[in-house]
Amino acid sequence: MNKEYKIYTKTGDKGETSLIGGMRVPKYHERIEAYGTLDELNSFIGLIRDQDIDEHTRNTLIEIQDRIFTAESLLATDNENPPNQSLPEITEKDIAMLEKEMDKMNATLSPITSFVLPGGHPVVSYCHIGRTVCRRAERVTLRLAQNSDINDLVLKYLNRLSDYLFVLSRKFADDFNAIEIHWKARI
Repeated sequence: MNKEYKIYTKTGDKGETSLIGGMRVPKYHERIEAYGTLDELNSFIGLIRDQDIDEHTRNTLIEIQDRIFTAESLLATDNENPPNQSLPEITEKDIAMLEKEMDKMNATLSPITSFVLPGGHPVVSYCHIGRTVCRRAERVTLRLAQNSDINDLVLKYLNRLSDYLFVLSRKFADDFNAIEIHWKARI
């Protein structure tokens, strides 16, 4: 017998949702804001992945999306009533992968001595949007960590991921022969 699966549960109609572990919280709760911002970031990374880009970068972005889902699950967990099943973790290996990818890209790019104005090509712009959403996710998660037990590696991963997205924007600017405009302060 094939049981029909419905995406809607109707349990959130009054503005609450459940954390992993069962605790009900308002949909504006800081945990929901944190993992919701990561979900937004994951969607932007999917948009970057859907562009005409090299296969290696596409596969790296799929790995990053997986790690973001892992971070979301960690942020969605009720610390006071943890689930019976184990959850995946963010590890130092995940952070090292981002650093390795950045080092590889930076080896082919010209050194940077100033800020870069976002833009030049749609893929470059998508990376910058992803970078800024990632920075917001990091800020929201830092705020959550003031009152909750948050794995430090989640914060470290988000910090490194925003750097990765910046370097990726520069790689794509190079790949697509986009003009990279360096910001010069008017004094």
